[in-house]
Amino acid sequence: MKILLAGLLALASTLTSAQTFPSRPVTLVVPFTTGTGIDILARAIGPRLSERWKQPVVVENKPGASGNIGTDYVAKAAGDGHTLMVTVNTYTITPSLFKNMPYDAEKDLAPVSKIALATYTFAVNPNVFPANNLQEAIALIRANPGKYNFASPGNGTPHHVGMELIKLRLGLNATHIPYKGFAGAMTDLVGGQVHMMFTLIHSSIPHVRSGRIRALAVTGAQRSPQYPEAPTFREQGIDFMDDVDAWYAVMAPGRTPPELIARLNADVNAVMALPEVRDNLVKQGMIPVTSSPAELAALIKTDLARWAKVIQDAKITLD
Repeated sequence: MKILLAGLLALASTLTSAQTFPSRPVTLVVPFTTGTGIDILARAIGPRLSERWKQPVVVENKPGASGNIGTDYVAKAAGDGHTLMVTVNTYTITPSLFKNMPYDAEKDLAPVSKIALATYTFAVNPNVFPANNLQEAIALIRANPGKYNFASPGNGTPHHVGMELIKLRLGLNATHIPYKGFAGAMTDLVGGQVHMMFTLIHSSIPHVRSGRIRALAVTGAQRSPQYPEAPTFREQGIDFMDDVDAWYAVMAPGRTPPELIARLNADVNAVMALPEVRDNLVKQGMIPVTSSPAELAALIKTDLARWAKVIQDAKITLD
């Protein structure tokens, strides 16, 4: 009887949480600094969620430790829907880089919905790396092992691990040059101090259109809506880069009841369907998408395993 009573009380509490949400302002935690893609996303959807929930939605930046500080804060928050997180898929990379994680990426946070993605490109400086397409680039690197280098915003960044995936799968030997941020890496790629970079297509388009760098391939099953001139990796015979992208998502504390997760998913997806939200994100270089909580959970599980193997095989460590 005690077990049955406890179960009934837990069910009642769960139903109450879903029915009474929201009862006060909601905080959208961004585990990175202001001005980042995640921050832009949170501030784009926040006002629309506020309209839907009839409560203020406040974006709070909690940067540090590659997103771990803000993520841990949300993992330990009450599971009542009033503390949520907007994050990016570095969430699935950092667990393999840090030895003592303060949270479990699969258990301590609950997936709500994917909300956007951005695709990557393999970009080169044509003045120092004379390849016109991906196959020419592969041939050039193979013919000169160790001669060419690639930039990234730092060790363990998606730009770095994405390039290491390409190297591992194609058997390429190129030297990693880590920078302390994206700006320095792109500046030196444009200036010819480095040969190539695996980077987000929307952040490189101005330099591509000016002819200072060349986009040889983009990730994704289809060509980039931001730069459809560049062929996909798959179009050039590389079949493992379709789902290598920067995906953005809303997460809740892991203890959030399933009924409330379903409510949050429906509300977030409704906001993502608004034309003004979608148009805003497209202008920022992002592709609006949605998912079910189960689909996002499966993606997280897959990416955790994929990047763990790349980090182990490439022997990637933090600075």
